[in-house]
Amino acid sequence: MASILYKWLFVFIVSGFPGNYHPIFVSVTELEHNAKSQTLEISCKIFTDDFETALRKTYKSKIDLLNVNQKKAMNPWINDYIQKHLSIMVDRKPVVLQFVGFEQQEEGIVSYFEVKNIATVKNIDVIDNILYEDKPQQMQIIHVSVNGERKSSKLNNPFDKVSFNF
Repeated sequence: MASILYKWLFVFIVSGFPGNYHPIFVSVTELEHNAKSQTLEISCKIFTDDFETALRKTYKSKIDLLNVNQKKAMNPWINDYIQKHLSIMVDRKPVVLQFVGFEQQEEGIVSYFEVKNIATVKNIDVIDNILYEDKPQQMQIIHVSVNGERKSSKLNNPFDKVSFNF
């Protein structure tokens, strides 16, 4: 239910303003522990225009996340950028995010990551400063689901750390 609400809020904000301008700068990061496959599944949704701007500034390259023919070329930049701006610790131990891919959804780009060999989760610490260098008003919404229990938090730039206990 909450994801449907966020989806409509996301569409409303973007479609309500001409020229792809949006008055809110937000990314949504979701972490879900899959006990059956013993993985932590991660997705990051970022407004396409803001993400492209950040990638262009960071990598000084032509970035077009919507061009299907360029998708393979965009993978390393997306992976590198997210890896530098999102770090996760599970039970006080840092984990390595493995890039799975990305896709366009509405006005955003969703990138997917996975962490393998996570049998149980008691605590998740997140550092998320995606787009902070470009957008002083940037905020992060973080959702974490473990054993069917969902917890959420919001971070406003410059604050980038949050912990979840299960």
